[in-house]
Amino acid sequence: MKIIIITQDDPFFLGDTLEFLLKNLPSGVEITAAIVADVSPFGKKESFTRKAYKTFKIFGLAFFLRYSIKFIVNKFFKPNSVKRVLDKNNVKLINLNESINSQESLKKINNFNPDLLISIAGNEIFKRNLINLAPMGCLNLHTALLPKYRGLMPTFWVLRNREKETGVSVFFVDEGIDSGPILVQKRFKINNMSQQQLIKFSKRIGMEAIIEAIKLIKDGDYNLIENNSNNASYFSFPTRSDVIKFKKNGAKFF
Repeated sequence: MKIIIITQDDPFFLGDTLEFLLKNLPSGVEITAAIVADVSPFGKKESFTRKAYKTFKIFGLAFFLRYSIKFIVNKFFKPNSVKRVLDKNNVKLINLNESINSQESLKKINNFNPDLLISIAGNEIFKRNLINLAPMGCLNLHTALLPKYRGLMPTFWVLRNREKETGVSVFFVDEGIDSGPILVQKRFKINNMSQQQLIKFSKRIGMEAIIEAIKLIKDGDYNLIENNSNNASYFSFPTRSDVIKFKKNGAKFF
């Protein structure tokens, strides 16, 4: 089975957990290539300076300084770089000059003849031609118990809302937002985890869920879990008032 991963160059948490995935693939499965987009909080249209200012304004000085230092260290020394992990494991990069949904991009992806696509922190909405490109489908990892907490930053929102448990969902992508049928779902207690701890833990559990999903697809024997939109909740990027509520509820970033 040949797989292409679609991800982004997350400078904080993804490199280590991606390495775990690459080292623990089922027999007969190969990650033949990866698409690695630039990180784009607040979208792709705003400048880096504007994004930095908005991060400071929304999350506060301590958050801004901590993650700025991590960003700088990773940018210049690349200890946890996604691209470095992929290169170390001989995974080729597919360089796209246009939207991943463009005909030119689809042609480049199709040249690798993937059996399965897997999105891990992909930052574009996929359209039908991309979703249907690989014969075994397109999976996505979402770090929440779908259909609840669709959308952005679920680890922030479950802490803000004082949830006692959360989880991860691996689902087949459709043209909606986190709305496709679920293949694997894992649930766990939050206990006293900070958001940083929760992100790390959920990404590791997420990689285990992806491995399980790959095995199920490879064997061709699985039952899907309904991702019922009637029970769904959706969250976007937090505001400053959301962060204040997050802290007031006793949640911690790190």
